[in-house]
Amino acid sequence: MVTLELAFGAIFAALLTIGLAMLIGLGILLARCHETAAEVARQEARADAAAVAKAISDRPRGARVEVRRSGVDVVVSVSVEARPWGSFLPAVPIAAQAVVLREGG
Repeated sequence: MVTLELAFGAIFAALLTIGLAMLIGLGILLARCHETAAEVARQEARADAAAVAKAISDRPRGARVEVRRSGVDVVVSVSVEARPWGSFLPAVPIAAQAVVLREGG
């Protein structure tokens, strides 16, 4: 009886570890999306096209970057459908947004 309880405990611990690793991976991906949105917004506010292209090329794989101007603001949205453990699990939508005032005139 104790062996069965240990087996179930080990399976539960393994599943918990896998779930935590998945959450950590999603958190890292969210941080990368925030970083990309902020960098693209800063460079777009400076009107530096080369730096904008470089920042967009550094985005997470599969991410979509949208840049729009709203009055004096530059608004950048980065979104991605995350599949941290393969295509058999449902996708997790992750999005980040940055708003920066345009520099200069």
